[in-house]
Amino acid sequence: MENHKDDCRPSLPGGSGTMDRNPSPPSSDDESAPEGDCIGDTIYSKHWFFSTLTRLIEAVSEDKSQEGQEDEAPGDLDEELEDEICKVWDMSMNEEVALFLQGFNAPEILLGVIAKSKCSRLTEMCVGILGNMSCFLEPCMAISTHQSLGEVLLLLLSDADPPTLLETSRLFLTCLSQADVAGTWVERFRKDPSVRENLCFIMSSSTNVDLLVKVGELLDRLFDMDEDLMLAWIRSDCAPRETSAVTENEDRAAPLEMVSCLLEAAKQLRSESPEGLEIYMHVLQLLTTADTGIQAIVQSPDGGEQTWDFLLDLTCNDLCQPNDPPLIVQEQKGILSSVLAVMSAMFVWRAEQGHKVEKSLPLISSLAQVLENLEECRKKCPESDAREGPDARHDNSHLQILKDVSCEFLSNILSELSKDSVLQGISLGHITERRCQCALRNLLPLYSTSVGTFLAAVGEADRSLADTLRRETPVRAEQT
Repeated sequence: MENHKDDCRPSLPGGSGTMDRNPSPPSSDDESAPEGDCIGDTIYSKHWFFSTLTRLIEAVSEDKSQEGQEDEAPGDLDEELEDEICKVWDMSMNEEVALFLQGFNAPEILLGVIAKSKCSRLTEMCVGILGNMSCFLEPCMAISTHQSLGEVLLLLLSDADPPTLLETSRLFLTCLSQADVAGTWVERFRKDPSVRENLCFIMSSSTNVDLLVKVGELLDRLFDMDEDLMLAWIRSDCAPRETSAVTENEDRAAPLEMVSCLLEAAKQLRSESPEGLEIYMHVLQLLTTADTGIQAIVQSPDGGEQTWDFLLDLTCNDLCQPNDPPLIVQEQKGILSSVLAVMSAMFVWRAEQGHKVEKSLPLISSLAQVLENLEECRKKCPESDAREGPDARHDNSHLQILKDVSCEFLSNILSELSKDSVLQGISLGHITERRCQCALRNLLPLYSTSVGTFLAAVGEADRSLADTLRRETPVRAEQT
């Protein structure tokens, strides 16, 4: 499976990773501040942090003691205190501040606040602070090894507040980026079935783009790191549900299939977030690296028809279109590779099950377009082959992966064509001399058997086209 580069981006107050303005940091840069009040080399005041966290503890304790009083609206948060906690959230992006908060036992304090809080905004901010602290190894280890805190954070995945869910997912993703603690979190996820159920529910029901993208990143990282966890979650689609973390909500009590939930999130992101859509396509591709994953895709109640139709529509109408510049494959190489790899795996299964190949004819046009664009890119940017460095090698390797996936998929389609399907492909404009020549240039000599089978079918359907292709294509006589 592909290794991901660690991505540890601290969040800012505001719920979506952005904010209107950074709060003015409390400074110890005045004459009344006690000596040694600065946190490390920063200008931030230790005393201010002490007093702010103390106020936070007092606020949730007071709120707890007033439970049942009708004049107290649950979820209210003092505006001044909210502003101060936002400042803590913002400043926790600084490593020295994060280490100071760890030394001040902030994980334990924030755990108590989260456990007592009835205010979604307060919970969001506390988790956001922990997420920022987790970007640094020592605080991350302190947070990750805190058993009670880990249990509470897992419970937050069933929260109804999207900003809280976003920060919780970001915290998990950040911790998984730290090799020293990643295994601890994977083991927690494996032991708690509610994690899978809650992630599936978010994907199947949320319309929050930022949240869906972050959940997709979390799944992508998890499945890439641990195939056993991926397979366990996929197999649970077929296992009876004895318990559910969300049985109190009838809408959430029904079993949720991982593949259908991934597909629902991808549909939501199709027009909203190309980057998010690519993430979910890569998750689907990860499933196809194991037979169990492929079976989960193709053996859903509708036989995988919804997934196939969505990917077919995406390929033929969104990606690498005829009017796009050839260099579009550079931008789309990731999502194209994932989508075509999933469809290729599905096509083999569909062919074995007797599905008609005619439904795949538009893919001949799309795959030929991808291969033509790759050829054009090579002609226009030959210097890219001579470039050195990790970026150049990364681009070239991904373009080669795209070519390999496209050729394998196209060869599978061509080898299944009959005289009638070739005639239909010609009448619809999917099989043309130019596309056939492009296909054969790229498929030979590796896929000579498929090429021979295809030329034989073309010969039955259109002798003139077959003769033209044979003249320009060196194929052994016994294969034609």
